[in-house]
Amino acid sequence: MKTSKIYLSQSHMSGNEKKYINEVFNPYAVDYKDYNLDSFEEVLENYLGNNSFVGVLNSGTAAIHLALILFGVKAGDEVICQSLTFSASANPILYLGATPIFIDSELDTWNLCPIALEEAIVDRIQKGKKPKVIIAVLLYGVPYKIDEIRSIAIKYEIPILEDSAEALGSTYKGQKCGTFGDIGVLSFNGNKIITTSGGGALLAKTKKIKEKAIFFATQSRDEAPHYQHSEVGYNYRMSNICAGIGRGQMEVLEARIAARRAMHDFYLQLFHDISGVSVFTITNKDYFVNYWLSTVLIDSTLTQGITRETLRLAFEAENIESRPLWKPMHLQPLFEKYPFYGNDVATSLFENGLCLPSGSNLTSDDRVRILAVVKRVFNF
Repeated sequence: MKTSKIYLSQSHMSGNEKKYINEVFNPYAVDYKDYNLDSFEEVLENYLGNNSFVGVLNSGTAAIHLALILFGVKAGDEVICQSLTFSASANPILYLGATPIFIDSELDTWNLCPIALEEAIVDRIQKGKKPKVIIAVLLYGVPYKIDEIRSIAIKYEIPILEDSAEALGSTYKGQKCGTFGDIGVLSFNGNKIITTSGGGALLAKTKKIKEKAIFFATQSRDEAPHYQHSEVGYNYRMSNICAGIGRGQMEVLEARIAARRAMHDFYLQLFHDISGVSVFTITNKDYFVNYWLSTVLIDSTLTQGITRETLRLAFEAENIESRPLWKPMHLQPLFEKYPFYGNDVATSLFENGLCLPSGSNLTSDDRVRILAVVKRVFNF
């Protein structure tokens, strides 16, 4: 009999979501666009603090796209983007006909390398193309080097789009991630800390920017008694039902974060005495990390030839999902023709790193199965 699958990161419902979904099943609420949306946005704004203004959308990708539009990115512009990320961070650059400029990672946070970032900005300016925006990603829930990156952004007067799709609940110096950029982004995809089945949010610094984002997201309908449009619009707004799921999910957010961090602690103990395997961990006390995904690096020169693929395939044979780190954008067929600044940090991380099952709904039995595979592979 085949064992049940252990997923990398599975959605985790609490049951609380039903009461908010049920509220919209009356003769008017399903069509009334703000019935759950206003409440979900208010809960998020209260949670994030720092005078955040939140517009909820149908995906994090939509939020990135609208943020770039709000920053004034147009065809021919250049946008800086971290290379080690999911393609959704970079695809909206192409939507607008702009050019992505990819930046390597640094080893402390696996995020934007400040040195490579400044080198890229200086070089692009010398070439006559000052970048329009910096997209800073919080990979696997880990904050980037916020003070250093912000200092560079201020020096060259380039706004930051903070891609916190994976980082809801993480903080830096006590401040919630998603609120450090000039505009921030969250994702509520099915595999995230909390989910709305699909969805995202744009985090603005002012009510005016939030309202403009929602204007674009609802087909850019002008103020008029008839349907009138002066700007290109998009169908990007979150649905009432999805927002209801989000309201219920916010009630269990802290428990979900605690469960993800507990899985990270499990892996720290599991791999503690295995030479050549390191669990990616942030020890700087300024950082609080949600550990959306727990990850390891495997140095095959110290493991008698065992690689990340050895472990991944062993997990796969036992119906346990694991996954290599994101393949860097500058190595992707779609993006390999675009400029890249840095060395081989992102490449090395991709070649040696593995994402491990990290869901908040993993059980003690799941941990036993994971432990058994690791024991067999590393012979202990």
